Amino acid sequence: MNRFTIQLDEIKAAYAAEPNPSLEVRLERIGRIERMVSANEDKICKALVADFGVKNSIETRLVEFQGIYQACAYTRKHLKDWLKPVQMDTPFYMGASQAWVENQSMGVVGIMSPWNYPVRLALLPAIAAFAAGNRIWLKPSERSSRTSGFLASLIQEYFHPSEFCVTTGGPDIAEQFAALPFAHLFFTGSEAVGKKVMRAASENLTPVTLELGGKSPAIIDASAKLKEVAASLAYGKLLNGGQTCIAPDYVLIEAGNQAQFIQELQAAAQKQFSNPQDLTGPIDDAQLQYWQHLVSDAVDRGAKVIPLLNNPGAGARRFEPVALIDVPQDSRVLHEEIFGPILPIVTIANTAAAISYINSRPHPLALYWFGKDKKNLQQVLEQTRSGGVTINDVFLHSAHESLPFGGIGTSGMGRYHGKAGFDTFSYPKSILEVSGLLGTNLFKGTKLAHPPYTNKTERLLKRLK
Repeated sequence: MNRFTIQLDEIKAAYAAEPNPSLEVRLERIGRIERMVSANEDKICKALVADFGVKNSIETRLVEFQGIYQACAYTRKHLKDWLKPVQMDTPFYMGASQAWVENQSMGVVGIMSPWNYPVRLALLPAIAAFAAGNRIWLKPSERSSRTSGFLASLIQEYFHPSEFCVTTGGPDIAEQFAALPFAHLFFTGSEAVGKKVMRAASENLTPVTLELGGKSPAIIDASAKLKEVAASLAYGKLLNGGQTCIAPDYVLIEAGNQAQFIQELQAAAQKQFSNPQDLTGPIDDAQLQYWQHLVSDAVDRGAKVIPLLNNPGAGARRFEPVALIDVPQDSRVLHEEIFGPILPIVTIANTAAAISYINSRPHPLALYWFGKDKKNLQQVLEQTRSGGVTINDVFLHSAHESLPFGGIGTSGMGRYHGKAGFDTFSYPKSILEVSGLLGTNLFKGTKLAHPPYTNKTERLLKRLK
Protein backbone atom coordinates (compact mmCIF):
# COMPACT_ATOMS: atom_id res chain seq x y z
CA MET A 1 0.00 0.00 0.00
CA ASN A 2 1.61 3.30 -1.13
CA ARG A 3 1.01 6.82 0.14
CA PHE A 4 -1.56 7.57 -2.57
CA THR A 5 -3.66 4.57 -1.60
CA ILE A 6 -3.53 5.61 2.06
CA GLN A 7 -4.48 9.17 1.14
CA LEU A 8 -7.42 8.00 -0.99
CA ASP A 9 -8.63 5.80 1.86
CA GLU A 10 -8.61 8.84 4.18
CA ILE A 11 -10.69 10.88 1.73
CA LYS A 12 -13.06 7.95 1.25
CA ALA A 13 -13.51 7.72 5.01
CA ALA A 14 -14.42 11.41 5.16
CA TYR A 15 -16.90 10.89 2.32
CA ALA A 16 -18.43 7.87 4.07
CA ALA A 17 -19.09 10.04 7.12
CA GLU A 18 -21.08 12.46 4.95
CA PRO A 19 -22.23 10.69 1.77
CA ASN A 20 -25.27 12.91 1.28
CA PRO A 21 -24.21 16.52 1.92
CA SER A 22 -27.05 19.02 2.11
CA LEU A 23 -27.78 21.62 -0.53
CA GLU A 24 -26.29 24.23 1.80
CA VAL A 25 -23.02 22.32 2.23
CA ARG A 26 -22.64 21.83 -1.53
CA LEU A 27 -23.29 25.49 -2.27
CA GLU A 28 -20.91 26.58 0.49
CA ARG A 29 -18.09 24.54 -1.07
CA ILE A 30 -18.81 25.98 -4.50
CA GLY A 31 -18.90 29.44 -2.95
CA ARG A 32 -15.44 28.85 -1.51
CA ILE A 33 -14.10 28.16 -5.01
CA GLU A 34 -15.64 31.41 -6.18
CA ARG A 35 -14.16 33.41 -3.27
CA MET A 36 -10.79 31.73 -3.70
CA VAL A 37 -10.49 32.83 -7.32
CA SER A 38 -11.97 36.29 -6.76
CA ALA A 39 -9.62 37.10 -3.88
CA ASN A 40 -6.53 35.98 -5.80
CA GLU A 41 -7.12 37.14 -9.39
CA ASP A 42 -4.00 39.31 -9.56
CA LYS A 43 -1.74 36.62 -8.11
CA ILE A 44 -3.12 33.98 -10.46
CA CYS A 45 -2.53 36.32 -13.42
CA LYS A 46 1.11 36.72 -12.36
CA ALA A 47 1.53 32.96 -12.04
CA LEU A 48 0.21 32.51 -15.57
CA VAL A 49 2.69 35.09 -16.89
CA ALA A 50 5.45 33.14 -15.16
CA ASP A 51 4.35 30.02 -17.06
CA PHE A 52 3.56 31.48 -20.51
CA GLY A 53 6.02 34.38 -20.61
CA VAL A 54 3.39 36.64 -22.18
CA LYS A 55 -0.20 36.48 -20.92
CA ASN A 56 -2.46 39.52 -20.84
CA SER A 57 -4.38 39.72 -17.56
CA ILE A 58 -7.53 40.89 -19.38
CA GLU A 59 -7.49 37.73 -21.49
CA THR A 60 -7.02 35.68 -18.32
CA ARG A 61 -9.98 37.34 -16.66
CA LEU A 62 -12.12 36.75 -19.73
CA VAL A 63 -11.31 33.13 -20.47
CA GLU A 64 -10.21 31.73 -17.10
CA PHE A 65 -12.14 33.52 -14.36
CA GLN A 66 -15.43 34.42 -16.03
CA GLY A 67 -16.20 30.82 -16.90
CA ILE A 68 -15.71 29.86 -13.26
CA TYR A 69 -17.96 32.66 -11.98
CA GLN A 70 -20.64 31.78 -14.53
CA ALA A 71 -20.55 28.10 -13.57
CA CYS A 72 -20.87 28.99 -9.87
CA ALA A 73 -23.81 31.32 -10.50
CA TYR A 74 -25.59 28.85 -12.80
CA THR A 75 -25.14 25.98 -10.34
CA ARG A 76 -26.31 28.12 -7.43
CA LYS A 77 -29.48 28.97 -9.37
CA HIS A 78 -30.37 25.42 -10.46
CA LEU A 79 -28.88 22.95 -7.96
CA LYS A 80 -32.00 22.74 -5.77
CA ASP A 81 -34.03 21.55 -8.77
CA TRP A 82 -31.31 19.11 -9.89
CA LEU A 83 -31.41 17.43 -6.49
CA LYS A 84 -35.15 16.75 -6.59
CA PRO A 85 -36.23 13.14 -7.28
CA VAL A 86 -37.56 12.67 -10.81
CA GLN A 87 -40.90 10.84 -10.98
CA MET A 88 -41.14 8.23 -13.72
CA ASP A 89 -44.17 6.77 -15.46
CA THR A 90 -45.26 3.35 -14.20
CA PRO A 91 -46.82 0.77 -16.58
CA PHE A 92 -50.41 -0.29 -15.94
CA TYR A 93 -49.50 -3.84 -14.91
CA MET A 94 -47.61 -2.47 -11.85
CA GLY A 95 -50.85 -1.05 -10.49
CA ALA A 96 -50.40 1.84 -8.05
CA SER A 97 -46.63 1.37 -7.72
CA GLN A 98 -44.51 4.53 -7.75
CA ALA A 99 -41.20 4.92 -9.60
CA TRP A 100 -38.59 7.62 -9.33
CA VAL A 101 -34.89 8.38 -9.81
CA GLU A 102 -32.73 9.96 -7.13
CA ASN A 103 -29.33 11.44 -8.00
CA GLN A 104 -26.76 10.44 -5.41
CA SER A 105 -23.12 11.34 -4.98
CA MET A 106 -20.54 8.85 -6.26
CA GLY A 107 -17.66 9.21 -3.79
CA VAL A 108 -14.16 10.53 -4.42
CA VAL A 109 -13.70 12.03 -7.88
CA GLY A 110 -10.26 12.29 -9.50
CA ILE A 111 -9.60 15.26 -11.80
CA MET A 112 -6.59 15.50 -14.10
CA SER A 113 -6.43 19.02 -15.51
CA PRO A 114 -4.34 20.42 -18.41
CA TRP A 115 -1.83 23.25 -18.75
CA ASN A 116 -3.49 25.44 -21.39
CA TYR A 117 -6.22 26.83 -19.09
CA PRO A 118 -4.84 25.56 -15.79
CA VAL A 119 -7.35 27.31 -13.53
CA ARG A 120 -10.60 27.09 -15.48
CA LEU A 121 -10.16 23.48 -16.53
CA ALA A 122 -9.25 22.39 -13.01
CA LEU A 123 -12.11 24.16 -11.26
CA LEU A 124 -15.04 23.75 -13.68
CA PRO A 125 -15.23 19.96 -13.16
CA ALA A 126 -14.62 20.53 -9.44
CA ILE A 127 -17.69 22.78 -9.26
CA ALA A 128 -19.77 20.05 -10.91
CA ALA A 129 -18.35 17.36 -8.64
CA PHE A 130 -19.11 19.40 -5.51
CA ALA A 131 -22.63 20.09 -6.82
CA ALA A 132 -23.17 16.34 -7.04
CA GLY A 133 -22.00 15.89 -3.44
CA ASN A 134 -18.58 14.32 -4.00
CA ARG A 135 -15.10 14.78 -2.56
CA ILE A 136 -12.32 15.76 -5.00
CA TRP A 137 -8.68 14.92 -5.62
CA LEU A 138 -6.98 17.08 -8.26
CA LYS A 139 -3.80 16.39 -10.25
CA PRO A 140 -2.94 19.56 -12.24
CA SER A 141 -0.49 19.62 -15.15
CA GLU A 142 3.21 19.91 -14.48
CA ARG A 143 3.77 21.94 -17.69
CA SER A 144 2.07 24.96 -16.10
CA SER A 145 4.10 24.35 -12.95
CA ARG A 146 3.91 27.85 -11.41
CA THR A 147 0.15 28.17 -11.83
CA SER A 148 -0.47 24.58 -10.78
CA GLY A 149 1.66 25.05 -7.68
CA PHE A 150 -0.03 28.30 -6.73
CA LEU A 151 -3.49 26.81 -7.32
CA ALA A 152 -2.55 23.89 -5.09
CA SER A 153 -1.51 26.27 -2.31
CA LEU A 154 -4.80 28.17 -2.61
CA ILE A 155 -6.90 25.02 -2.48
CA GLN A 156 -4.99 23.89 0.60
CA GLU A 157 -5.75 27.26 2.18
CA TYR A 158 -9.48 27.22 1.41
CA PHE A 159 -10.28 23.49 1.75
CA HIS A 160 -9.56 20.62 4.08
CA PRO A 161 -7.64 17.92 2.18
CA SER A 162 -10.47 15.47 2.85
CA GLU A 163 -12.78 17.82 0.88
CA PHE A 164 -10.53 18.95 -1.96
CA CYS A 165 -7.08 17.40 -2.16
CA VAL A 166 -4.32 18.39 -4.61
CA THR A 167 -1.23 16.50 -5.72
CA THR A 168 1.32 18.05 -8.08
CA GLY A 169 4.09 16.28 -9.97
CA GLY A 170 5.21 14.92 -13.31
CA PRO A 171 4.17 12.02 -15.55
CA ASP A 172 5.16 9.40 -12.98
CA ILE A 173 2.77 10.93 -10.43
CA ALA A 174 0.05 11.22 -13.09
CA GLU A 175 0.47 7.53 -13.91
CA GLN A 176 -0.01 6.51 -10.27
CA PHE A 177 -2.92 8.93 -9.90
CA ALA A 178 -4.81 7.51 -12.89
CA ALA A 179 -4.46 4.01 -11.47
CA LEU A 180 -6.26 4.85 -8.20
CA PRO A 181 -9.76 3.39 -7.68
CA PHE A 182 -11.74 6.62 -7.88
CA ALA A 183 -15.52 6.70 -8.10
CA HIS A 184 -15.04 8.66 -11.34
CA LEU A 185 -11.96 9.95 -13.17
CA PHE A 186 -12.17 13.16 -15.21
CA PHE A 187 -9.31 13.90 -17.64
CA THR A 188 -8.70 16.89 -19.90
CA GLY A 189 -5.75 16.69 -22.27
CA SER A 190 -4.38 15.03 -25.38
CA GLU A 191 -5.67 11.93 -27.09
CA ALA A 192 -2.38 10.09 -26.50
CA VAL A 193 -2.41 10.67 -22.74
CA GLY A 194 -6.19 10.08 -22.63
CA LYS A 195 -5.62 6.53 -23.88
CA LYS A 196 -3.12 5.91 -21.07
CA VAL A 197 -5.54 7.31 -18.50
CA MET A 198 -8.39 5.15 -19.76
CA ARG A 199 -6.16 2.07 -19.76
CA ALA A 200 -5.09 2.70 -16.17
CA ALA A 201 -8.66 3.39 -15.03
CA SER A 202 -9.91 0.19 -16.63
CA GLU A 203 -7.97 -1.90 -14.11
CA ASN A 204 -10.38 -0.65 -11.42
CA LEU A 205 -13.39 -0.38 -13.76
CA THR A 206 -13.34 3.34 -12.94
CA PRO A 207 -15.77 5.29 -15.15
CA VAL A 208 -13.99 8.04 -17.05
CA THR A 209 -14.79 11.31 -18.74
CA LEU A 210 -12.23 12.23 -21.39
CA GLU A 211 -12.15 15.81 -22.66
CA LEU A 212 -9.67 15.61 -25.52
CA GLY A 213 -9.11 17.73 -28.62
CA GLY A 214 -8.42 17.06 -32.27
CA LYS A 215 -8.73 19.11 -35.41
CA SER A 216 -11.76 21.42 -35.30
CA PRO A 217 -12.70 22.71 -38.77
CA ALA A 218 -14.10 26.09 -39.75
CA ILE A 219 -16.27 25.99 -42.86
CA ILE A 220 -16.65 29.29 -44.70
CA ASP A 221 -19.73 29.06 -46.88
CA ALA A 222 -19.91 31.04 -50.11
CA SER A 223 -22.72 33.09 -48.52
CA ALA A 224 -20.51 34.34 -45.65
CA LYS A 225 -19.28 37.90 -45.13
CA LEU A 226 -15.55 37.38 -45.18
CA LYS A 227 -14.67 40.42 -43.06
CA GLU A 228 -16.85 39.18 -40.20
CA VAL A 229 -15.57 35.63 -40.56
CA ALA A 230 -11.96 36.79 -40.49
CA ALA A 231 -12.52 38.76 -37.29
CA SER A 232 -13.93 35.68 -35.56
CA LEU A 233 -11.28 33.29 -36.84
CA ALA A 234 -8.37 35.61 -36.03
CA TYR A 235 -9.64 35.74 -32.45
CA GLY A 236 -10.39 32.01 -32.31
CA LYS A 237 -6.99 31.00 -33.65
CA LEU A 238 -4.84 33.49 -31.70
CA LEU A 239 -6.59 33.56 -28.31
CA ASN A 240 -4.20 32.05 -25.74
CA GLY A 241 -1.65 31.74 -28.53
CA GLY A 242 -3.83 29.12 -30.21
CA GLN A 243 -3.42 26.81 -27.21
CA THR A 244 -7.14 26.04 -26.94
CA CYS A 245 -8.72 22.61 -27.42
CA ILE A 246 -11.63 24.07 -29.40
CA ALA A 247 -9.58 26.56 -31.43
CA PRO A 248 -10.40 26.47 -35.16
CA ASP A 249 -7.68 24.14 -36.39
CA TYR A 250 -8.05 24.65 -40.14
CA VAL A 251 -10.29 26.47 -42.62
CA LEU A 252 -12.29 25.03 -45.50
CA ILE A 253 -13.14 27.64 -48.13
CA GLU A 254 -13.99 27.75 -51.83
CA ALA A 255 -10.93 28.60 -53.93
CA GLY A 256 -12.44 31.77 -55.39
CA ASN A 257 -12.76 33.33 -51.93
CA GLN A 258 -9.34 32.41 -50.55
CA ALA A 259 -7.41 35.52 -51.59
CA GLN A 260 -9.95 37.96 -50.17
CA PHE A 261 -10.27 35.93 -46.98
CA ILE A 262 -6.51 36.03 -46.43
CA GLN A 263 -6.50 39.82 -46.81
CA GLU A 264 -9.34 40.13 -44.29
CA LEU A 265 -7.66 37.66 -41.95
CA GLN A 266 -4.41 39.63 -41.96
CA ALA A 267 -6.28 42.86 -41.32
CA ALA A 268 -8.27 41.31 -38.45
CA ALA A 269 -5.19 39.75 -36.85
CA GLN A 270 -3.29 43.03 -37.08
CA LYS A 271 -6.19 44.95 -35.55
CA GLN A 272 -6.59 42.54 -32.64
CA PHE A 273 -3.06 41.32 -31.88
CA SER A 274 -0.53 43.86 -33.11
CA ASN A 275 0.47 44.58 -29.50
CA PRO A 276 2.98 41.84 -28.56
CA GLN A 277 1.60 41.83 -25.01
CA ASP A 278 -1.80 40.67 -26.27
CA LEU A 279 -0.54 37.43 -27.85
CA THR A 280 0.01 34.68 -25.30
CA GLY A 281 3.32 32.89 -25.63
CA PRO A 282 3.97 29.15 -25.90
CA ILE A 283 3.82 27.28 -22.62
CA ASP A 284 7.42 26.08 -23.01
CA ASP A 285 10.25 25.51 -25.48
CA ALA A 286 8.86 22.13 -26.48
CA GLN A 287 5.63 23.77 -27.65
CA LEU A 288 7.55 26.45 -29.56
CA GLN A 289 9.68 23.85 -31.30
CA TYR A 290 6.57 21.85 -32.19
CA TRP A 291 5.06 24.88 -33.94
CA GLN A 292 8.31 25.50 -35.81
CA HIS A 293 8.47 21.88 -36.93
CA LEU A 294 4.86 21.94 -38.18
CA VAL A 295 5.56 25.00 -40.35
CA SER A 296 8.92 23.78 -41.65
CA ASP A 297 7.45 20.37 -42.51
CA ALA A 298 4.62 21.99 -44.49
CA VAL A 299 7.02 24.35 -46.28
CA ASP A 300 9.38 21.50 -47.15
CA ARG A 301 6.46 19.74 -48.80
CA GLY A 302 5.47 22.82 -50.83
CA ALA A 303 3.15 24.92 -48.65
CA LYS A 304 3.31 28.73 -48.69
CA VAL A 305 3.52 30.78 -45.48
CA ILE A 306 1.33 33.87 -45.08
CA PRO A 307 2.32 36.11 -42.11
CA LEU A 308 -0.74 37.28 -40.18
CA LEU A 309 0.94 40.30 -38.56
CA ASN A 310 2.85 42.98 -40.43
CA ASN A 311 5.29 43.89 -37.67
CA PRO A 312 7.29 40.67 -37.26
CA GLY A 313 9.82 40.50 -34.50
CA ALA A 314 7.96 43.10 -32.45
CA GLY A 315 9.82 42.35 -29.28
CA ALA A 316 7.99 39.86 -27.09
CA ARG A 317 6.64 37.44 -29.69
CA ARG A 318 8.58 34.19 -29.75
CA PHE A 319 6.59 32.90 -32.74
CA GLU A 320 4.98 34.83 -35.57
CA PRO A 321 1.37 33.76 -36.30
CA VAL A 322 0.91 32.46 -39.83
CA ALA A 323 -1.60 31.04 -42.26
CA LEU A 324 -0.58 28.25 -44.61
CA ILE A 325 -1.90 27.76 -48.13
CA ASP A 326 -1.32 25.12 -50.80
CA VAL A 327 -0.65 22.64 -48.02
CA PRO A 328 0.00 19.09 -49.30
CA GLN A 329 -2.30 16.54 -47.73
CA ASP A 330 0.56 14.53 -46.26
CA SER A 331 1.78 17.49 -44.18
CA ARG A 332 1.87 16.98 -40.42
CA VAL A 333 -0.07 20.19 -39.87
CA LEU A 334 -3.14 18.64 -41.53
CA HIS A 335 -3.05 15.50 -39.39
CA GLU A 336 -1.83 16.55 -35.95
CA GLU A 337 -3.56 18.87 -33.50
CA ILE A 338 -1.82 22.23 -33.95
CA PHE A 339 -2.48 23.88 -30.58
CA GLY A 340 -0.79 27.06 -31.75
CA PRO A 341 -1.06 30.21 -33.93
CA ILE A 342 -0.90 28.39 -37.28
CA LEU A 343 -3.95 28.29 -39.58
CA PRO A 344 -3.92 25.96 -42.60
CA ILE A 345 -6.37 27.04 -45.32
CA VAL A 346 -7.75 24.22 -47.45
CA THR A 347 -9.74 24.95 -50.61
CA ILE A 348 -12.81 22.89 -51.42
CA ALA A 349 -15.36 22.94 -54.25
CA ASN A 350 -18.60 23.21 -52.27
CA THR A 351 -20.46 22.19 -49.13
CA ALA A 352 -20.55 18.54 -50.12
CA ALA A 353 -16.77 18.54 -50.54
CA ALA A 354 -16.32 20.18 -47.13
CA ILE A 355 -18.49 17.52 -45.51
CA SER A 356 -16.56 14.76 -47.27
CA TYR A 357 -13.24 16.24 -46.11
CA ILE A 358 -14.38 16.41 -42.47
CA ASN A 359 -15.94 12.96 -42.50
CA SER A 360 -12.74 11.38 -43.83
CA ARG A 361 -11.05 12.35 -40.56
CA PRO A 362 -11.68 11.63 -36.87
CA HIS A 363 -14.68 13.40 -35.34
CA PRO A 364 -13.66 16.89 -34.12
CA LEU A 365 -14.34 18.41 -30.71
CA ALA A 366 -15.85 21.54 -32.29
CA LEU A 367 -17.07 22.64 -35.70
CA TYR A 368 -17.57 26.22 -36.88
CA TRP A 369 -19.77 27.22 -39.80
CA PHE A 370 -20.01 30.70 -41.29
CA GLY A 371 -22.60 31.89 -43.75
CA LYS A 372 -26.27 32.65 -44.41
CA ASP A 373 -27.33 29.72 -46.58
CA LYS A 374 -29.60 27.73 -44.25
CA LYS A 375 -29.79 24.79 -46.64
CA ASN A 376 -26.02 24.37 -46.65
CA LEU A 377 -25.92 24.81 -42.87
CA GLN A 378 -28.53 22.12 -42.34
CA GLN A 379 -26.61 19.80 -44.63
CA VAL A 380 -23.47 20.27 -42.53
CA LEU A 381 -25.32 19.81 -39.22
CA GLU A 382 -27.03 16.63 -40.40
CA GLN A 383 -24.10 14.98 -42.16
CA THR A 384 -21.17 15.67 -39.79
CA ARG A 385 -20.46 14.57 -36.24
CA SER A 386 -18.67 16.79 -33.75
CA GLY A 387 -18.69 17.49 -30.04
CA GLY A 388 -20.38 20.85 -30.54
CA VAL A 389 -21.06 23.57 -33.10
CA THR A 390 -20.99 27.36 -33.10
CA ILE A 391 -22.57 29.07 -36.09
CA ASN A 392 -21.16 32.40 -37.29
CA ASP A 393 -18.66 32.75 -34.46
CA VAL A 394 -16.19 30.73 -32.39
CA PHE A 395 -16.11 29.15 -28.93
CA LEU A 396 -19.51 30.30 -27.68
CA HIS A 397 -21.23 26.92 -27.56
CA SER A 398 -18.72 26.01 -24.83
CA ALA A 399 -19.52 29.19 -22.87
CA HIS A 400 -23.26 28.44 -22.69
CA GLU A 401 -23.77 26.73 -19.32
CA SER A 402 -27.00 25.03 -20.41
CA LEU A 403 -25.25 23.23 -23.28
CA PRO A 404 -23.42 19.97 -22.52
CA PHE A 405 -19.76 20.17 -23.52
CA GLY A 406 -17.65 17.24 -24.65
CA GLY A 407 -16.28 15.29 -27.58
CA ILE A 408 -17.19 12.32 -29.73
CA GLY A 409 -14.95 9.48 -30.79
CA THR A 410 -11.28 10.44 -30.58
CA SER A 411 -12.20 13.96 -29.38
CA GLY A 412 -13.49 12.56 -26.10
CA MET A 413 -16.30 10.87 -24.22
CA GLY A 414 -18.72 12.20 -21.65
CA ARG A 415 -20.13 15.67 -21.07
CA TYR A 416 -20.03 18.42 -18.49
CA HIS A 417 -21.03 22.08 -17.92
CA GLY A 418 -24.30 22.92 -16.18
CA LYS A 419 -26.71 20.06 -15.58
CA ALA A 420 -24.56 17.74 -17.71
CA GLY A 421 -21.69 18.13 -15.24
CA PHE A 422 -23.95 17.40 -12.29
CA ASP A 423 -25.20 14.28 -14.08
CA THR A 424 -21.66 13.14 -14.93
CA PHE A 425 -20.65 13.11 -11.27
CA SER A 426 -23.96 11.71 -9.95
CA TYR A 427 -25.26 8.18 -9.63
CA PRO A 428 -28.90 8.02 -10.81
CA LYS A 429 -30.49 5.49 -8.46
CA SER A 430 -33.69 3.90 -9.78
CA ILE A 431 -36.34 3.24 -7.11
CA LEU A 432 -39.68 1.43 -7.34
CA GLU A 433 -42.15 1.31 -4.46
CA VAL A 434 -44.52 -1.61 -5.11
CA SER A 435 -48.21 -1.17 -4.27
CA GLY A 436 -51.33 -3.16 -5.10
CA LEU A 437 -54.65 -1.93 -6.40
CA LEU A 438 -56.14 0.69 -4.04
CA GLY A 439 -53.61 -0.17 -1.35
CA THR A 440 -54.56 -3.86 -1.23
CA ASN A 441 -52.59 -6.96 -2.21
CA LEU A 442 -54.66 -7.28 -5.38
CA PHE A 443 -52.47 -7.26 -8.52
CA LYS A 444 -49.47 -6.44 -6.35
CA GLY A 445 -46.02 -6.72 -7.90
CA THR A 446 -44.91 -10.12 -9.12
CA LYS A 447 -47.79 -11.96 -7.46
CA LEU A 448 -49.62 -12.80 -10.72
CA ALA A 449 -46.40 -14.21 -12.24
CA HIS A 450 -45.55 -16.59 -9.42
CA PRO A 451 -45.47 -20.30 -10.33
CA PRO A 452 -46.97 -22.79 -10.67
CA TYR A 453 -47.66 -21.53 -14.19
CA THR A 454 -51.28 -21.94 -15.29
CA ASN A 455 -53.75 -20.60 -17.80
CA LYS A 456 -53.87 -17.41 -15.72
CA THR A 457 -50.18 -16.92 -16.45
CA GLU A 458 -50.85 -17.42 -20.17
CA ARG A 459 -53.62 -14.80 -20.05
CA LEU A 460 -51.21 -12.43 -18.25
CA LEU A 461 -48.62 -12.84 -21.01
CA LYS A 462 -51.22 -11.96 -23.64
CA ARG A 463 -52.25 -8.83 -21.73
CA LEU A 464 -48.64 -7.71 -21.42
CA LYS A 465 -48.09 -7.73 -25.20
